[in-house]
Order: sequence, then structure tokens, then C-alpha cells
Amino acid sequence: MKLQGKMFFGLAVFLLATAIVYGLWAKEPAGTTALFLTFGLSGMIGFYLSFTARRVDTGAQDREDADVADDAGELGFFSPHSWQPLMLASGGALAFLGIIFGWWLLYFASPVILVAIFGWVFEYYRGADQRY
Repeated sequence: MKLQGKMFFGLAVFLLATAIVYGLWAKEPAGTTALFLTFGLSGMIGFYLSFTARRVDTGAQDREDADVADDAGELGFFSPHSWQPLMLASGGALAFLGIIFGWWLLYFASPVILVAIFGWVFEYYRGADQRY
């Protein structure tokens, strides 16, 4: 994690320089504010990764003699055949269309989003794929 922390701190320095140059040159407040906020977020992530790296064991990515296989292992369970993300994306797209074309579309998007979230959370609590 030390390497990732250094990378985010480097990105933060670059973004700070970019925000200063952009602010002085373009004199456009929205883009300048966005660049300064991005600098702050990158700095926070870099601080978190550097702080956490001191408290946990050294990972394979922080050792010079490490192989790619040293970081191998189980990452978790990922659903191989879930339709819920597609349904959630459809509901989200409909909701954003509601912002563009009319707020009344949110009445149709909200149930789709809620059913998709409910289905995704409780997907493995019933049926043939029951895990819990």
C-alpha cells in the first residue's frame, strides 16, 4: 500500500499544479474548483493508504523481490449470473432521463431501482442458489 499512497500523493501534486495554472490562465471558477477538490480527494486517499500501510503487513506489491503469484488468493464471491445490476442500471438510466425530460419519470424509475436493490441484496437468500 505504500506504493499506492505515493502514487496518489504524486497525483495530488500534479493536480495542485494543474489547478493553479488552470485557475490563473482560464479564470473559470467551476473548473478551478473541480480541480482543487480533486486535489483534496487525491490527497485524502494518499494519506489513508500511507497511514494504513504502516499498520498492516507489507504486501507483495511493496517488496522488490515479489512475484505476481505472491498476491494470489481468494478475493471473495462474485455472482456469475446476476441480472440485478442490469435492472439497477436501467432504473438509474430512467431516473437520469427523468431529470432531463421531466420529474414525473422518477415515479416509474423509483420502483425499478428499489426492486433491483432488493433483488440484488437478497439474491442468494432463496431459491436454488441459496447460500445463507
